[in-house]
Amino acid sequence: MDSLFIIYAVIATYFAISLAVSVFLAKRDDLDTMQKIAQIFLVWLIPYIAAIALWQFHKSQDRPIKSHSEFGGGPRDSSGAGSDGNH
Repeated sequence: MDSLFIIYAVIATYFAISLAVSVFLAKRDDLDTMQKIAQIFLVWLIPYIAAIALWQFHKSQDRPIKSHSEFGGGPRDSSGAGSDGNH
């Protein structure tokens, strides 16, 4: 009985993850129709690994780009020499 429950739990998890990632991919505006079809096909063909990998890849593309801090250029840079001519 316990092994049957585990099998059902694994199958249910597979369908839940695959369905969630398929909907996620279908709603993306930055993919062509063929890209969506191919990636959704991979999600269902290769359980767990493809679903999680494609979801993580596309989620990483959605993160806002952080602005970089200014490098040097202040009154004192990392060399210790001031820009005003006084050492």
